[in-house]
Amino acid sequence: MSVPVEIADIPDRLAELGRGYLLTSRDGLVKAVSVRATWEDGTLVVAKPGPGSLRNVAANPRVTLLFPPLVDPGMTLLVDGTATGEGDDVRITPTSAILHRPTP
Repeated sequence: MSVPVEIADIPDRLAELGRGYLLTSRDGLVKAVSVRATWEDGTLVVAKPGPGSLRNVAANPRVTLLFPPLVDPGMTLLVDGTATGEGDDVRITPTSAILHRPTP
């Protein structure tokens, strides 16, 4: 089951969750790294995800942030967006977001 999340509501959802995963890809391979994301001026900022993630973003700016639930059962927040590298950080402009709950 998936529930759409308005872009404007992402900061409130982030406040309910902890660390997440930044998913980037290049050459058909997906890289997942554990991150914290902060909300700044309508974008998500991931501080220092690592050089591999920065290379992937430069090659393919489409990314996903995945925030698992803190309790079970719970809902996972998935945020798709377009990313740019800024120094050692990644800035993501969200394009869509959903809350996803696995089926029983």
